[in-house]
Amino acid sequence: MSLHSVPNRARLGLGTAQFAEPRGRGGEAEIRAILDTAAPAGVTLVDTSAAYGDAERALGRSWPFPSPFSVITRTVRLSEGLDRLEHRARRSLERLGIARAEGLLVQSAEDLHGPDGPALWARLERLKGEGLFQKIGFSAHAEDDPATLARRYNPDVVQVPVSMLDQRLVADGTLDKLAAQGVEVHLRSVFLKGLLFMDREALPACLTHAGPRLSRIRRMLAESGADPLQAALSFAMDRPEASAAIVGVASAAELRAVIAASHQPAPRLDWAALSLEDRTALDPRQWVSTAA
Repeated sequence: MSLHSVPNRARLGLGTAQFAEPRGRGGEAEIRAILDTAAPAGVTLVDTSAAYGDAERALGRSWPFPSPFSVITRTVRLSEGLDRLEHRARRSLERLGIARAEGLLVQSAEDLHGPDGPALWARLERLKGEGLFQKIGFSAHAEDDPATLARRYNPDVVQVPVSMLDQRLVADGTLDKLAAQGVEVHLRSVFLKGLLFMDREALPACLTHAGPRLSRIRRMLAESGADPLQAALSFAMDRPEASAAIVGVASAAELRAVIAASHQPAPRLDWAALSLEDRTALDPRQWVSTAA
C-alpha cells in the first residue's frame, strides 16, 4: 500500500542528518537498506543539507538506479558568503550524484531577515532559473515569523517545526497563512528530537521540569489506547495545510516501524490537550546551549 494512496495526507519524507555520523562500509549498507525500505512504501522525498556533506556523499553512493527519489537540500549559512553558499549548493548536487534536485532551502530563515536577504534570495532564484533546483524556499523556526517571510519572498516551499508537542504554528494560524499563499509546507521535528519517547530519567538536565507534563501526555495517550508513535505521525500527516512530514531514522527497522504506524487509523484525541507550552522543551537548540 503506497502512502500516496491515502487521500488528504501529507507524504512522508526521509530526513538524513543521522547519515552524517561516522559509519564506514556497514553504515552505507544500512543507508541502502533504508532506501530499499523507503521506495516500495512510497517514501520518496529525501531531505538533506549541504551542512552534512558526509551524508550527501553516502547517499550519492547508495541510490538505487534508476532512483525514484526526489531530493530537497539546504544551503550553508550566509555567514560563509554568497559565493561560498552558491558553490556549496552546486557541490551538493555533485555529492548526491544527481543533475538536479526537487528543492533548495535556505538553511536558516534568520539569513533572510538580514540586509543581505534579498541578495541571497536572488542567488536561489538564479540557481532555479538554471534548472538545478525545481523549487526554492527556506527552513524556519517558530520565532522567525515564516508567514511574513513567505509574503516577502514568495517561496515554493517552507519547512517548519510542527509536532503533537509543538503546536505553536498551528495555534497562531501560521500554517493556514502559508497554505493560503500557495506555499508547499513541509513539517520537520515531528517527533521533537524523540522527546515524547524519552523516559524521565533520560531527559536532559535542562528539561527535568518538563518531565511531569510529558508523563501526563503519555498517560493521556495510553488511556485513549493510542500508541505515541502513531499519534505523533497522525498529527503531522493529517495537517490539511501540510504537503510533507519529514522524519529521521537511523535504521531500516526504525523506518519500517514508522511506515507501519503511518498506515494505522488516526486515533481520536484532543490534540490541543497534548501540547507542551515550555519554550525550552520546544526548542532543541536550547537543550544544547543550556547543557553546555
